[in-house]
Amino acid sequence: MILGTGIDIIEIDRIRKSIDKWGDNFLNHVFLQEEIAYARKHKNAAQHFAARFAAKEAVYKALNDKSISWKDIKIINDADGKPHCIIMKENHDHHKILISLSHSENYAIANAIISN
Repeated sequence: MILGTGIDIIEIDRIRKSIDKWGDNFLNHVFLQEEIAYARKHKNAAQHFAARFAAKEAVYKALNDKSISWKDIKIINDADGKPHCIIMKENHDHHKILISLSHSENYAIANAIISN
């Protein structure tokens, strides 16, 4: 049964400007070290940060739980490169979370579906 859905789109340049302005303070506020390491190993890291930012927003919207913070939502890729989400907070480990990420030169978008 579907419990919630969420979608988010963001301009990649907005994330790039936040990184340029606040650097690691911004990154460490929003992302876990594993997410930061993943994005930084790509030529255009801002695209990957933006896609994960959008995914976290989409999951947050789908869960509709104001107690969830940025770092409670972990977006990682499996061995085949498929992104998936892990909620790092108690009482949410029973949810199945399906996510899809995409980006172009200017935008990143993510969709999340929460089911039980």
